Amino acid sequence: MKNKISYTAAFEELQAIVSDLEDGEIGVDELSEKVQRAAELIRICKEKLQHTETDVKKILSDLEDQTDNPEGSATT
Repeated sequence: MKNKISYTAAFEELQAIVSDLEDGEIGVDELSEKVQRAAELIRICKEKLQHTETDVKKILSDLEDQTDNPEGSATT
C-alpha cells in the first residue's frame, strides 16, 4: 500500500470532510477536490479493514490448527 496514512487519521479526515459538507462549509470551488479526497480516504480505510480482516482470519485459523494438532505445532 503506497499511502502510509493510518486508518484512524484517514477516518478522522473523512469525518471532517463529511461534517464540512453537512455544515455547508465547502464552497463550489473546493467541492470536487474534497469529494475526490473523500473517495481516496474511503478506499484507504476499506483496504486497511480488508487487510486487517485477512490477518485476523489467518491468526484464528493458525490458532485453530494448533488446537486441533498441538503436537504438530511444536515441530520446527
